[in-house]
Amino acid sequence: MNTENLDSKRAGGAGMIDALITPALLLDESKLDRNIQRLASHISALGAVLRPHMKTAKSIDVARRIYPGEPGPITVSTLAEAEYFADYGYKDITYAVGVSPAAAVRGLELSRRTGANVKFLLDTVEQADALGDAGRKTGVVPSAFIELDVDDHRGGLKPADPNLVIVAGRVKAAGVDLVGVLSHAGESYALSTKEALVAAAENERAETVKAANVLREHGHACPIVSLGSTPTAHFAENLDGVTEVRAGVYVFFDLVQHGVGVCTLDDLAISVLATVVGAKPEKGWILVDAGWMALSRDRGTSSQKVDQGYGVVCDEQGRVYEDVIVSQASQEHGILSIRSGSSKAMPILPIGSKVRILPNHACAMAGQHDFYSVVNGKSPTIQARWNRMRGW
Repeated sequence: MNTENLDSKRAGGAGMIDALITPALLLDESKLDRNIQRLASHISALGAVLRPHMKTAKSIDVARRIYPGEPGPITVSTLAEAEYFADYGYKDITYAVGVSPAAAVRGLELSRRTGANVKFLLDTVEQADALGDAGRKTGVVPSAFIELDVDDHRGGLKPADPNLVIVAGRVKAAGVDLVGVLSHAGESYALSTKEALVAAAENERAETVKAANVLREHGHACPIVSLGSTPTAHFAENLDGVTEVRAGVYVFFDLVQHGVGVCTLDDLAISVLATVVGAKPEKGWILVDAGWMALSRDRGTSSQKVDQGYGVVCDEQGRVYEDVIVSQASQEHGILSIRSGSSKAMPILPIGSKVRILPNHACAMAGQHDFYSVVNGKSPTIQARWNRMRGW
């Protein structure tokens, strides 16, 4: 098999969208750039540094749109991401998952090999000890954040928890550099009004700064005060006491963020191109060749005011078909139908027609694919192919 020719067809062949083998992941570079600039300007105006979370894009080409000059600070969710970006010169990396003993050794080996400063996340004395042991094993002084719980979403310590000071003391005793505190207002994803989102952003700020001040009162410098989620990053009105903000899905946006109220449908930068392969007119169905292997199983909008099924359907140029969603998905088939309760009619889509499907969760959709076919607006031309990394 001529794999070079096959890759060319998957990436666009003659450089046209309609030459793509489907399902295919599309990325609109004009929307990407607009989304990047929007949050960068907002955070800069509030006096903080933006540390983008690369778990969404997992692509050096997207990172270069964020940092067109020299590499800057980034967040990652896997050590494979850390290794990938370190190989491209990214040296200031926060690994934003609670550290395990094995991850500590692997991350510090990366630091020793590349000179990258990989900062770890912990909230227990056991993790502090493991990180200290890894430092002695590798000969690298580890750096760590204490993870905070600001809204009962996941892990971390509350600012008033006595364990906050205990863990900080253990970090120091273990020979680990305590660089600061880190929080994530994950419950903001369940909100949908400006007032609630502004309040969540302020609560995240106040609780994170409070924890930093507690540590300072006990003799810990706490130079970095890090917080962030895509909703709270966009709705923050005050970042006093905060040094950096983290967000990831903002580069692409998705239907969950649209449901929260962070973006419009026109802001969504990625989609899956699919081909019509069948129909059941008596059921009001159109079948396409993109199932959950291409779209992901994510149903994040199911708990929101508007359930978008497995994705919102657009025409080949990206114009939304009103109330047409992927209502069902199997491994390689998606079923398009009119949203329940709508009086709209299904569009006429003969066999071979192309549609674009917008993601419930951009990280999950992108994670099903090896590369982006880069497009620009309604142009039928493929601009580039950007590879993305995968794995742990």
